Amino acid sequence: MPKLSDSLTFTNGSTLKNRFVLAPLTNLQSGVDGVLSDDEYHWLTLRARGGFGLTMTCAASVQHEGVGFPGQLGAHDERHMPGLQRLAAGIKKEASHAVVQLQHSGMRSMADYCGGKPQCPSDDEKTGSVAMTSGQVEQLIADFISAAERCQRAGFDGVELHGAHGYLLCEFLSPEYNRREDHYGGSPENRARILMEIIEGVHQRCGRGFSLGVRLSPERFGLDTAEIRQLTTKLLADERLDYIDMSLWDLSKPCEHPDFAGQTLAEVFTSLPRDTVKLGAAGKLYSAASCEAAIASGFDFVLIGRGAVLHHDFPMRAMNNDEFQTIALPATRAHLSEEGVSKTFADYLATWEGFVAD
Repeated sequence: MPKLSDSLTFTNGSTLKNRFVLAPLTNLQSGVDGVLSDDEYHWLTLRARGGFGLTMTCAASVQHEGVGFPGQLGAHDERHMPGLQRLAAGIKKEASHAVVQLQHSGMRSMADYCGGKPQCPSDDEKTGSVAMTSGQVEQLIADFISAAERCQRAGFDGVELHGAHGYLLCEFLSPEYNRREDHYGGSPENRARILMEIIEGVHQRCGRGFSLGVRLSPERFGLDTAEIRQLTTKLLADERLDYIDMSLWDLSKPCEHPDFAGQTLAEVFTSLPRDTVKLGAAGKLYSAASCEAAIASGFDFVLIGRGAVLHHDFPMRAMNNDEFQTIALPATRAHLSEEGVSKTFADYLATWEGFVAD
């Protein structure tokens, strides 16, 4: 069985120094226009210094129309290039694989900021979002690819495509939210077409030396777990990809889909055949023991989110102490500040029940 401290080599030849990946975390720390701030630079490079084999940014926008958070990092315009270059260099200086997560917020985009109604696969009365035209879908695909190329030019080692959490790519995968009648809707294959065309475009534009991953949600957000399992099976055999990042919320959570009764969500996916494409997961990993158990269950790497907020050096602590576990919550603002969390980020974390002691 691999150890947490063991290196991990992707299909494209890139090697992570260990099995720890910083999960992409919304932090609201960058500028109004998506330009990297000193706070976000400090937050991410401190995690790279703390031992993460792969350091991933928060969800970074691929279109102005898809910005979903105030202070969201941008990757959709050349004005973002200087900040992206600075960030890539800062992460790689710490011998960490530097990755930007690319995202469009879809129906969750900020209409007041984006200057129009949010876009999604099909009209959605609840959110007031409107169906994308065929031309808008084609432009989105082109913009995902351009953003990936921009990140490559900035010096990053790779990108991850955010197909989870109810954002636009996830909405296309959903039979509930995607009711299109063109070739981007209908069958599961058609609903995944946008993702597959982005994968091919990034592969063609950036080359195989640039690592490429996909984040997926297994349930919720109008998704069908059986369909996501089928898609994951296909992606795990795709030589254009390096890894799949499953956002499980909790690795011990029972699967709710009747086809997988008696199995945890983790078991539904670790049981899939795979060759070179790696499989990782995030979900309540707060100790060395829980991370070791995730690897023992069949995952190739672990993604650390809240644990990394609490301890910038989570990987070092976990690799050096089998009994390590994160501090008890709620965390004080003083502790979070010592861990490189700005006031803006701490204010956001305070909206998470029981996380911050106010």
